[in-house]
Amino acid sequence: MTGAETEDDIPSGERKTVTDFCYLLDKSKQLFNGLRDLPQYGHKQWQSYFGRTFDVYTKLWKFQQQHRQVLDSRYGLKRWQIGEVASKIGQLYYHYYLRTSETSYLNEAFSFYSAIRQRSYYFQVNKEDRPELVVKKLRYYARYIVVCLLLNKMDLVKVLVKELSEEIEDYTQRFKTEDQLEWNLVLQEVAAFVEADPVVVLNDANSVVIISSRLQEGSVPPLEQGMVVGQLVLADALIIGNCNNQVKFSELTIDMFRMLQALEREPVNLATQNPKQGMLEPSEKPAKRENPHKYLLYKPTFSQLFAFLSASFKELPANSVLLVYLSATGVFPIGHSNYEGPYDFGGVLTNTNRDVVNGETVQKRNQTQKEMHCLHPGDLFPFTRKPLFIVVDSSNSTAYKNFTNLFGQPLVCLLSPTVYPKSLQDQSLRGSLFTLFLYSPLLAFSTICGLNSVQRGLWDKAQEFLSKVYHDIGQMITRSRTIDQAFLQFFGDEFLRLLLIRFVFCSAALRLHKLFRESQSFPESYPELPKQDTVESSVLQKHILELASMLEVQSLFRDDSLEAD
Repeated sequence: MTGAETEDDIPSGERKTVTDFCYLLDKSKQLFNGLRDLPQYGHKQWQSYFGRTFDVYTKLWKFQQQHRQVLDSRYGLKRWQIGEVASKIGQLYYHYYLRTSETSYLNEAFSFYSAIRQRSYYFQVNKEDRPELVVKKLRYYARYIVVCLLLNKMDLVKVLVKELSEEIEDYTQRFKTEDQLEWNLVLQEVAAFVEADPVVVLNDANSVVIISSRLQEGSVPPLEQGMVVGQLVLADALIIGNCNNQVKFSELTIDMFRMLQALEREPVNLATQNPKQGMLEPSEKPAKRENPHKYLLYKPTFSQLFAFLSASFKELPANSVLLVYLSATGVFPIGHSNYEGPYDFGGVLTNTNRDVVNGETVQKRNQTQKEMHCLHPGDLFPFTRKPLFIVVDSSNSTAYKNFTNLFGQPLVCLLSPTVYPKSLQDQSLRGSLFTLFLYSPLLAFSTICGLNSVQRGLWDKAQEFLSKVYHDIGQMITRSRTIDQAFLQFFGDEFLRLLLIRFVFCSAALRLHKLFRESQSFPESYPELPKQDTVESSVLQKHILELASMLEVQSLFRDDSLEAD
C-alpha cells in the first residue's frame, strides 16, 4: 500500500486478496513452527499435521503466483519473501524424506531450492541493512547443500560452497557479527565432507565422475529358483553416529551418510526441475514404501537411543526386521569380574548429558560399576524378541560377539575389525574402512590397495566382475550345510542380502591382504560364519586375486596357491 493511498482507495477485491494472503502466510508460519513440537519417533502421529502444513503451503504458493501483481503493488511483496515460502516448502519436502525415507522427496526439495537460486529470490537481501535477512539466505544455502550431498550432486555442491563462502565474507564484513566463526566452521565441514572419498573415478578427460552407491536395479544377485530363504523384510533402521572427530556436515557423519545410502534405492525423479502449480501433493507418494524407514541419530544420549529403539520395536510390522547400525567410539570395561555377562565387555559410547555428568566425572568410579554412557550388548537383549540385524563399526565391536539369542528370533551381528594397519589408521577421520566396504566394496578395495584414482573404463569393468563375485558369494551362503539359519532368514531381503554379501567380500579381501596380519584386523560376526564355505573359500580367494590383478595391485595380496607349491 503506497503512502498516498488510504485503505478506502483500494478496490475491495484487491483488499480481500491482501487479507487472504496475510491469513495464509500467518497460518503457514504457525503450522511450520509447530513441526518442531511433533514427536521425533513413531510413524503415525506426525502424518496428519504434515498433511495440513503441506496443504496450506500449496495454497499459499499458488495464491502468490495467481495474485503476484496485486500483492506487489498493494502488499509490497518482496522477492525474498517469495524465496522464504519456497525455502520452507523445500524444508518440508526434506523433512518428509527424513520421516518416510522416500528418496523421491529429495528431488522435490531440490527442485524448490534450485528455483530459488535460478530466480535470484534472495538477490536483493544483500542491499537491505538487515543482518537477519542475510542469515536466512545463508541458512538456505546450507540446507540446499545438504540436499545436494544426499543426491550426490557434488559438482553443484562445490559451486554452492564457493557462493556461500562469498556470501559469508560479505555478511561478516558488513555487519561485524559474532557468528563468523560458526559460519566458517560450516564451510570447513562441508569442504572436508566433499573430499572424504579416498578414491576418485576419472573419465577420459581426467574429470571426476560421481558414482552412486545406492541400490540400483539389477545390483543385487537374484535368488535362485527353489532357494529356501526367509521372507523377512527390512522395515526400520536406526543409524547412529558417535565417533570422535569424524568428518561431518549438519548432523550427519560420513559413516552415517554412507550407511543411509546403502539402505536406499536410487531416487526416481517424479518432478520436473522447476516447481509448478499443483506440484505440492505429498499424498501422491508411491503406494509401496521402497526403502526401509530410517532414524538418523547423531551423538544421541542413552535415553534418546533407547526411546528411538523402543518406538521402532513397538511399531515394527509382522515379518519385519529392525536394523541397528552403530558407528561409535568404543568403551572398554575397567576391571574383570569373575562372571562375564552382557554388561562386562563394554560397548560403544553414547553421548553424555553434561549437566548430569559433571559430578560423576570428578569421582572415580567403583571397579565393579559399569559405564553408564555406553550401549552395552545387554541393552539390546530386550529387542531380540523380534528379528534384529546389528552392524557395529567400533574399536570395541567385539563386545557384541557375546550375544545370547534368548528368544529364538533371527539375530545377526556384523562386527568391524578393531585394529587397522598403521597406514590406514590415518584415514579414519574420513570414515571407517568397514562401513566403506558395506557402502561401496570397490571403493574400499581400491583404498586398501593405496589407489587414489581409477579410470572410468576400468571401474566399470571391475564392477561388472564384482557382480559375478557377489552372485558366487550368494551361492556360498545359501548352499553351505553348516551356516546358521539366521543368515538365511535375512537373505530374502535385498538390502540385507547385499550387506551380507559385501561383509563376506570384505572379510575375504582383508584376510588375503598382506598388511592385515592380526586376527583383530578381520571382521567378525555373531553367529560365526563357516569360514571354509565363505570368507576362506578358495573360489572367493581366486576372485579377489583376479580383481587385484585387474587393478594391477596383485603384489599386495597373499596367493596361498603359490605358497603351497
